[in-house]
Amino acid sequence: MKKIISVLSFICIALPVISQNAPKRNWEDIDLSLAVSNDTIKRKGFTIVFINQSEHFSKSTGERMIETFFKVYPQEARLYNRNTRKLITFVIDPGYTGVAAASGGVIKVNPEWMIKNPEDLDVVTHEAMHIVQNYPGGAGPGWITEGVADYVRYKLGVNNAAGKWSLPELSEKHHYTNAYRVTARFFVWIEKNYNRKLVKKLDHAMRTKTYTKDFWKKETGKTVDELWDDYKKNPEI
Repeated sequence: MKKIISVLSFICIALPVISQNAPKRNWEDIDLSLAVSNDTIKRKGFTIVFINQSEHFSKSTGERMIETFFKVYPQEARLYNRNTRKLITFVIDPGYTGVAAASGGVIKVNPEWMIKNPEDLDVVTHEAMHIVQNYPGGAGPGWITEGVADYVRYKLGVNNAAGKWSLPELSEKHHYTNAYRVTARFFVWIEKNYNRKLVKKLDHAMRTKTYTKDFWKKETGKTVDELWDDYKKNPEI
């Protein structure tokens, strides 16, 4: 019988993309019989269980991902949610076909992505922030969730330049609802021009399920659409 580890979960942060050919298994249920290595590391009051299921995944890349986690996660917790999980499970999962995703207390990473992009260590920063966010269902728009996570990657990332990751210059095709880096850059601009604590307040509103469309007017004096119009006129950050 295969050994299964079940990791208790809170409400999912981001809906993972699961291959149709993958076994029907809960996101937090991990088949340890597939593990090439399984390490538990404790530091600074936090614990990471790092499970590698790929024979081709670099041990040194895994070690760098672990170091990234212990550098950024305590900062994310201190800045945004001191009650965040203390135990996080990382799985290098060949069965996961996206780049990476977080749900409950489990982060899964596609080994092929890291093999091709070994410097993209701040995938860890982004996904760990999803654990910290822990937004309840119906908290608010998904573009805010992903925009905040990439904003935090921009602010706290340890290897963005080497990983060839940066915030994009504004283009005519962009909109604040594009999420990820586009939205993150917009948040950086708002903090520069209107409210330097905006993202912390936005994150709190989402986690406490108190976010409404009136949030922007309250914190900046303008609606989000009015802010975007101003941003398009002078997008420098």
